[in-house]
Amino acid sequence: MIFRNPTTLHSPLASYSHQAEISNRAKWLVLSAQIGMSKDKVVPEDIYEQIEIALDNVLLNLEAAGMKKEHLVKLVFYFVGSHDIERRRNIVHHKLGEHQPCMTVIFVSGLAAPSLKVEIEAWACSEFENQDDLDDADE
Repeated sequence: MIFRNPTTLHSPLASYSHQAEISNRAKWLVLSAQIGMSKDKVVPEDIYEQIEIALDNVLLNLEAAGMKKEHLVKLVFYFVGSHDIERRRNIVHHKLGEHQPCMTVIFVSGLAAPSLKVEIEAWACSEFENQDDLDDADE
């Protein structure tokens, strides 16, 4: 998997990549949008806590599929209301480190419940490393 930012485009506005190229047979994981709700069904009022929990939920989904944050290809953030962009970027950077998947941020008037202020869709991909992985995927 190759992430790149073509020199013919403007540089990314934050920690993301313009492109993700996957050229081999691969295992894809597509997540339903993850919300800022903990396992015990608590949704904090604070949008930044919701962002952290939603990102943790993305990472927990990756782990359940045998994947890592480096396998994230694209994240789509849906936000209700305004927030401090730099604070959001710092949270994302804290969770993802130096990994910079493709990203989109969309502001909406509402989500599935009034208490929800963020949803994060995620796509992940891991390339098969050997023939056994390919054989297992074909079964």
